[in-house]
Amino acid sequence: MKGRRLIAGLVALGVGVNTGAPALANSGDVLGGLIVGGILGAAIANDQNHRRAAPVHRATPQKPAVSSAQREQNREVQTALNYFGYPVGTPDGSIGPKSRAAISQYQALLGFPATGQLAEMERQILVTGYNRAMIGGPQVQQIIATSPQGIRGVLLAQRDQTLGTATAGAAPAAMPGGSIGGLPPEVSSAVYEIARNANVDPMLLLQRAGFVTMTDLNNDGRTDYMLDTSVSGSGFWCNGPACTVQIFASTPQGYQRNDFQVAGATPAMFSCTHGACEVKPGGAPSTMAAQPMPVAPAPVLPSLPAPVPVAQPAAPAPTLAMPNFAAAMTPPKLTLASYCNAVSAKAGANGAPQTVAAMSDPAQALGEQFCAVSAAAKADGAALAAQIPGFTPEQIAAQCKGFAAALKDQVDKIAATPRDDMVAGVQGWLKTAGMPEAQLAATSKVCLGVGYQTDDAEMALASALVLTGTGNMVYAEMIGHHLVSGVGIEARPDRALEWYDVGVNALSVGQTPVFLPEQGDRGALIKKAAMALNGRAEALPMLPVPVGAPAPAASGTATVSTKSASVGGLAGFAGAAASLVSTGAAMLPAKGGATAAP
Repeated sequence: MKGRRLIAGLVALGVGVNTGAPALANSGDVLGGLIVGGILGAAIANDQNHRRAAPVHRATPQKPAVSSAQREQNREVQTALNYFGYPVGTPDGSIGPKSRAAISQYQALLGFPATGQLAEMERQILVTGYNRAMIGGPQVQQIIATSPQGIRGVLLAQRDQTLGTATAGAAPAAMPGGSIGGLPPEVSSAVYEIARNANVDPMLLLQRAGFVTMTDLNNDGRTDYMLDTSVSGSGFWCNGPACTVQIFASTPQGYQRNDFQVAGATPAMFSCTHGACEVKPGGAPSTMAAQPMPVAPAPVLPSLPAPVPVAQPAAPAPTLAMPNFAAAMTPPKLTLASYCNAVSAKAGANGAPQTVAAMSDPAQALGEQFCAVSAAAKADGAALAAQIPGFTPEQIAAQCKGFAAALKDQVDKIAATPRDDMVAGVQGWLKTAGMPEAQLAATSKVCLGVGYQTDDAEMALASALVLTGTGNMVYAEMIGHHLVSGVGIEARPDRALEWYDVGVNALSVGQTPVFLPEQGDRGALIKKAAMALNGRAEALPMLPVPVGAPAPAASGTATVSTKSASVGGLAGFAGAAASLVSTGAAMLPAKGGATAAP
C-alpha cells in the first residue's frame, strides 16, 4: 500500500548519524528520530555507497500505469471492503495481494466465483451497499439486526435487489428519504421519474446495463452519477437517436442535476466544474437541452365546423433568466495565514491579548493561542531543516508531503469522528506503517513545522494525529485549534473540546510543554475558552490521559516510561534507544515527553 511503501522507504534510508551537529533545546529527540527516520542517514549512506563502487543498473519490469480515475475507483472499493470487515489496510488505490484476498472473501459471501477480480456488477453491488449502509435508517438497521451476517447482510440485500431476487428479511427497494438501491436522494428521484414516464419498474430499470454509471466527473474525490434514458425502452425521453442523459455532480450541498440530449453517451463526453457540467467539444453529435417528446395534437374531424378564431391577448415579453452560479460555487479554503491575520487585527483592536482573568472573547483567545503555537512550530521546523546536511527545505517538504498523503484518509475523518475512535484508528494505522513509533513521532515533529511553514493544514493535522497516537498527547491541542478555527477542516467546536481536554490534561499530569512553556496558564486559558465557546461554564472533570506520565528526571538524565499507552505500547523502545546510544545518536522521543540521553 502507498502508506506502507512510503514509510518503509523512509526506514530503509537512515542508519548513520552526525555526532558533531549541535542539538537544539527541546529538539534533540526530534533530530535523533529524524536521523533514524531517514533524512540524514540517507545522505551519509548514499555518500558511502558512491565511494565503495560504481552503481549497478538493473532492468526492472515496469508496472502498467494506473489512471487517476481508476485509482480513485480502486480506493472506493478498498474503503467499502474495510467497512464490511474485509481488511485491506489504508485505501491507496493500488489493488495488491491483500486487496485481492479481501475481494475473494467478499465474492464468496455473495456466492460469486472467488477470483479476486471484481466484475463491474460485483463492484457496483459492493459500492452501492456501502453507500446504503452509510445512509442508514430503520430498514438498514433491520437488515443488520435480522441477518446472521450482521452488517454484511446489507451486501446480501443489495445483491438480491440488483439481481431481482428476494431474500427473507431483506428491506424493500425504497430507502428512507425516497432513495432506491442505495443511491442519493436526488438521483433516486430521477430514477423514479424516468421509470414512471417509461412505464417500467424502477428496480428493473436499475438492473439494466448502462442505465446508471458511477464516475468522478468533477475530480473532487466523490462519486458522480450518469443516468442514460436510452436504455429505458421508451421513446418518451428521446428525439431520434439522441436521448436524455442526466448527470448528477457532487457539491458540498448535495448533487446538482444537469440534463443533456446525446447519442451513445459515455462519461468521457462530459466534464464538470463543481456542480456545473458540459459536453466536451466534439463529445456528442447532439447537445441540446433535454426536453420530453411533445405530444401530437388530436386531428380535427372534417365533419365539424371550423372553430371561430378568438383574439388572444398579446403574449408578455419574455424575461431574461437570471443566472445563478451560487450552486456551483464552493467556499474557499481558510488558510492559516488569512486566519492569523484576522486574529492579529482583532487583537490589535482589543489592545491586549485574552487572559484567564479577563477573557471576553473565547474564540479570539483560542485563535491567539493557535497562531502563537503554529508560529513556534514554524520556527522550530526551520531550525531543524537548517541542521540536516545534503537536503534542501524543498526536499524535506516533499518528503513530508508524501507522509501526509499516507494519512489523508485519517485526516478526512477528524471532524465527523469522536476523538477516541480517531485515536484508535491512528493506532491501527501505526501498526501497519512499517516504522517504529519513535521514528514516526520524530518525523511527525519535523513535518508539523513544515506544514505550518508551507500553510499545508492537512500535513500539520496528519503530523499532530500521529504524535497524539504515539503518546505525545500534548499535541492533541493542535487538532482542537483546527476544529475551532476551521483551518483545513470543517469547523467543529464541539469536537475540539474533546481534543483540548486531552492536551490540557496531558500537561496537568506532567508531560513536557511543546510550545510556549513560559506561559504557565495556557492550559487553564484554553480549557476555559473551549468550554465557553460550547456554552459550558462548569468545570470539566479531569479525564485520565491514555499515556504513562514520566517520572521526574534527575539533572543531566532523563527516564523512559515503559508504561503501556492506549495508543501503542513501548515494547522494544528501550532496545532501540540503547542502539542509538551506541552509535552516538542524539536523544529519541519517549512517550510523555521524556527522553533517553547517552
